[in-house]
Amino acid sequence: MQHPISLIGVPTDIGAGARGASMGPEALRVAGLQAVLESHGLQVADRGNLGGPANPWLPPAEGYRHLPEVVAWNTALHDAVHAELAQRRMPIVLGGDHCLGLGSISAVARHCRDTGKTLRVLWLDAHADFNTAALTPSGNIHGMPVALLCGMGPSALTGIGGTTPAISANVVRQIGIRSVDAGEKRLVHEAGLEVFDMRYIDEMGMRHTMDQALMGMDHNTHLHVSFDVDFLDPEIAPGVGTTVPGGPTYREAQLCMEMIADTGRLASLDVMELNPALDVRNRTAEVAVDLIESLFGKSTLMRQTAPRA
Repeated sequence: MQHPISLIGVPTDIGAGARGASMGPEALRVAGLQAVLESHGLQVADRGNLGGPANPWLPPAEGYRHLPEVVAWNTALHDAVHAELAQRRMPIVLGGDHCLGLGSISAVARHCRDTGKTLRVLWLDAHADFNTAALTPSGNIHGMPVALLCGMGPSALTGIGGTTPAISANVVRQIGIRSVDAGEKRLVHEAGLEVFDMRYIDEMGMRHTMDQALMGMDHNTHLHVSFDVDFLDPEIAPGVGTTVPGGPTYREAQLCMEMIADTGRLASLDVMELNPALDVRNRTAEVAVDLIESLFGKSTLMRQTAPRA
């Protein structure tokens, strides 16, 4: 948790079905992300924004929209994240749409293979993002990154990290899921993905959910959090392109983040799908920054607790 932090902006909506996520990095900066992290004594360097091809806004070709452009952006992100991890820095990726989870997590997985670390991925999202070109007519790749990371798709995407598949489905814990297509649901079950959907959270509570999702980690675990802002209920986070009612409340989301912080294992982070064009006075960015602060030490807990082993 004390490693210096690098902010990496990735201003593209290349994999999305709506324009605007390309403005997400700047909205997070305007909401004061760097200053908030520095207020907790953290060393933060803003690496600026990566460059990549413009969004041509074309229909899908052979089942994928903007495949060459998605490859270019994710390759650049993979290289940037891997370089920061090699310097023992913690990368925070400021998206951008969630297709970028492919480049980010493939770099983290490569780093874990190189260093002998055990990877755990928390995927905080309203969507499972486990689609394939055969399942979705839109061809939008922001609905496919988890499947691609698990090796389901063209080699240009699945091989970005140098190993296919980049990860096994058993390293992923998905939290907050509430919008999954029928074919996608079948694929999720076949792959053995562990999903804590909103019904599970409703029935069991966020505390039990997070206890389960974080179970089994130890000192050798590299914890990566991929935070899609549409994880949150749209009542508190309207600035996303794919709102789904019935998400975690502000307090549930705070508990989720605080319990992640309590582990002391967070080593890399994505913040994805923030769309300022659909927001109200940067409200969603401010909520996101508030929750990210909780990942790095802000807590509402008043009672004293023993440190975790």
